[in-house]
Amino acid sequence: MATTTGFQGDALDSKHISTVEKTSISETNEKAVDDVQEGIIIEDGLRRGLLGRHVTLISLASVIGASCFYGFGYALYLSGPLGALIGFSIVGFSVWALMQAIGEVTTMFPIAGGFIEHASRFVDPAFSFSMAWLYYLMWSVFLGSEWNGAILILQYWVPEEKMPLYGWVIVFFVFFSILTTLGVVVYGELEYYLGWFKIIALAVCFFISFLVNVGAFGNGYIGFRYWTPPVGPVVHGINGLGQVFVLAASYYVGTEIISLAAGETKDPRRSIPRGVNTVVYRILFVYLGLIFFQGLICPSDSPELLNASSKAASSPFTIGFTQAGWKTSGHFINTLTIIAFISAGNGLPYVAILTSCCWGFLALMNMKITAGTVFTYMTSVGGSAAYIAWSAIVYTHLRVRAGLEKQGIHPSTYPFKVFGSIWIYRFNFCLNIFILFIQGFTAFEKPFNVKNFVASYITIPTAVILFVGYKLYHKTHWVRLDEMDFSDRLLKLEEDEEEDSKNLSWPTRLIQKLRN
Repeated sequence: MATTTGFQGDALDSKHISTVEKTSISETNEKAVDDVQEGIIIEDGLRRGLLGRHVTLISLASVIGASCFYGFGYALYLSGPLGALIGFSIVGFSVWALMQAIGEVTTMFPIAGGFIEHASRFVDPAFSFSMAWLYYLMWSVFLGSEWNGAILILQYWVPEEKMPLYGWVIVFFVFFSILTTLGVVVYGELEYYLGWFKIIALAVCFFISFLVNVGAFGNGYIGFRYWTPPVGPVVHGINGLGQVFVLAASYYVGTEIISLAAGETKDPRRSIPRGVNTVVYRILFVYLGLIFFQGLICPSDSPELLNASSKAASSPFTIGFTQAGWKTSGHFINTLTIIAFISAGNGLPYVAILTSCCWGFLALMNMKITAGTVFTYMTSVGGSAAYIAWSAIVYTHLRVRAGLEKQGIHPSTYPFKVFGSIWIYRFNFCLNIFILFIQGFTAFEKPFNVKNFVASYITIPTAVILFVGYKLYHKTHWVRLDEMDFSDRLLKLEEDEEEDSKNLSWPTRLIQKLRN
């Protein structure tokens, strides 16, 4: 599951819902002095307190959530080690192209609200409104799923007889409500160090998995034993692979928050491209690495893996390490998981997050149905919403590109240009739409599964209703290509060039003056 980072509340249109923590320009001089001492830049009411290193680490590690340690077991259960790897690779390509598109638009227009505001400005305010609310719904559902998963892990130490399910939910609400009030600088520093911890923890798990696979624990050589029938390489055929697509989306989502972070980044035109380019390492190291190593040491038919009937579940790492002879490995993996969960709940702005924390009470659904069923329903709803959001982001990028071309602005003037042909991004838009419609096809098998159908497709009519309702009420119009306003981009480019020229050495500046 994608981490519930500090930008889950930022997904909302700033005209309707708070997008970033705003600081009034009329605040006291004492506060302004404090901000300067802390290295915070106040610009357009935004506290630009995130440094380049913060953005890079947030981009790289923010999606290493608690459920990465146990939820990937569901992918193994659904499609086997190779099937899961194929599914995550396809969605990984889509996310890479998505981030290229985000990087191009965001570096041109690093504004509060990120892609939400871009959609309002370059497509239609109704389009932006629908995207914002659906994005908020998606993160809210994922928050409940994260809490549900954390309860699964904590019950390893504290059984339900000693701590009721609702007790954990109350503890989470109080803890994260306090954590979210600490501000953007604390958020950035905490995410920076927790991010490094999560990256190192994954590397350790990969290394131990390698040792387990080669028999270093005395368990014997495993090799690719679990990649052969009946536990691999692909199980449950196309049905399992189709469900992996929506599961993968629920983990990859959150990558795009770097666009929302631009509003609180000190130097977005330099730090955003660096953050965008880290997505390749994230896809290879985090997602494909997790699937590969977990699939090496854990059989896909293990009854301890997370699935719809699970009341409790173990991480594939725990299963593999335990089978190899490390009987107390559950304590180690669960500790890493809980620390990742704390990182997942860290965020701002505090008003939006305190309100959003209430969605965590969705975890109480596990009092009526199994925790595994709660996980699958929330994954379906959140994953389908992710594909809608991604499609909207890519479409906004294509509209911006078309508008720039219409107005004669050459790509060579872009501060960041996407890799390759524009047809890659047109294909990505079609790919997201295709997966959105086919990801819930298993609901149509006999007998027809109403609950799965609703969970898989409820987001589509929701998005349409939000768009049409807002458009009719506010009478918005579709922005034409020739009326798109790119003037602030040109002004900002001039400012950047002036700033760059100040940073040149005096011999270089002298040579430039002589040439002019």
